[in-house]
Amino acid sequence: MAAIADVGADRRRGGYSRHVFDDAERELREWFVEQAEARGLRVTTDQNANIWAWWGEPGDDAVVTGSHLDSVPGGGAFDGPLGVVSALSAVDLLRARGFTPRKPLAVVVFAEEEGGRFGVPCLGSRLLAGTIDADRARALRDPNGVTFAEAMRSFGADPARLGRDDAALRSIGQFVELHVEQGRGLIDLDRPVAVASSILAHGRWRFRFSGQGNHAGATLIADRHDPMLPASRLVLEARRIAAGVDGGRATVGRLVPNPGGTNVIASTVDIWLDARSPDDRSTRSMVEDLSGAAAEFAASEGCQVEVTEESYGDTVHFDAAFRDRLAGLLGDAPALPTGAGHDAGILAAEVPTAMLFVRNPTGISHAPEEHAEPGDCDSGAHALARVLEDLAG
Repeated sequence: MAAIADVGADRRRGGYSRHVFDDAERELREWFVEQAEARGLRVTTDQNANIWAWWGEPGDDAVVTGSHLDSVPGGGAFDGPLGVVSALSAVDLLRARGFTPRKPLAVVVFAEEEGGRFGVPCLGSRLLAGTIDADRARALRDPNGVTFAEAMRSFGADPARLGRDDAALRSIGQFVELHVEQGRGLIDLDRPVAVASSILAHGRWRFRFSGQGNHAGATLIADRHDPMLPASRLVLEARRIAAGVDGGRATVGRLVPNPGGTNVIASTVDIWLDARSPDDRSTRSMVEDLSGAAAEFAASEGCQVEVTEESYGDTVHFDAAFRDRLAGLLGDAPALPTGAGHDAGILAAEVPTAMLFVRNPTGISHAPEEHAEPGDCDSGAHALARVLEDLAG
């Protein structure tokens, strides 16, 4: 972790900003390849820009572990990289014990897990599993208008090859992802490591409010069609509606007015809503209620609103037998649900999948305060090594 501590440090936001195919993420990819090759692992990059490092010959029914290296804007140091570093550390631990895997074993780094550049989370694993249309993925744009296809070409990869990768899916016999916990479960349990039980149903929606751009000083209040007003009301309504749903969460973390001048009434305002709850019905109901409210708010200001679903994932329940096997290997490690999405959640519909969580003493994630103590990181790496030893041996 210390070797990459300066890569992608964000001086404006604090924390780290590492997004797919940008300079920081490229540097992290190069670092991973160097680390893997130094361990004698065979490195390949698949058609969806995910990196694989193989211990032994690549083949079907492999035991696969890993995570991602990208971050949200201004994110913490551990979200993603801890899983990659722990996978490499687990290889070191197993080799030190003289272990040789009887099944193929691989460490994978998934591309664009956070969606911090192109808006769709877990893009690399979604493409791998075919849960996002390749044409849609190629057309995704970052805030500067660069498409995913263009960014991929600049990276030296071929966007024409994007899409479901059946060969890669067949190679995964079991997938285990280690991740820093994004919550307080292990703090309250006073345990360093847990296994995952489920992931909340969650998605992202864009609300585009359209009005009439105009001069802030020359336009009377009565003559305005200002999309910022209904957009602002929606932010408050999201909190109100989510508070009425058991386990509901609704967040507006990004709001972009166009053209964005201080003395300009916006012509459009885009809001991105992140909505989550323990089940599909409640999540969909929250978004339906908010969409209706948005239409009312827009009409009251003489504006319009368009709602677009950008990504969605139903509730994921990890395979109970696999989860219990891992918990038993780790001395009856507790099982915890999570409100955060992960590549493991995308792959769960295709292959047996499990997750390990490492304690975060702050309980904070997606922010610079995210943390994990060295001793707990070591516990996580040893736990992952024990799991890989059992599965691959």
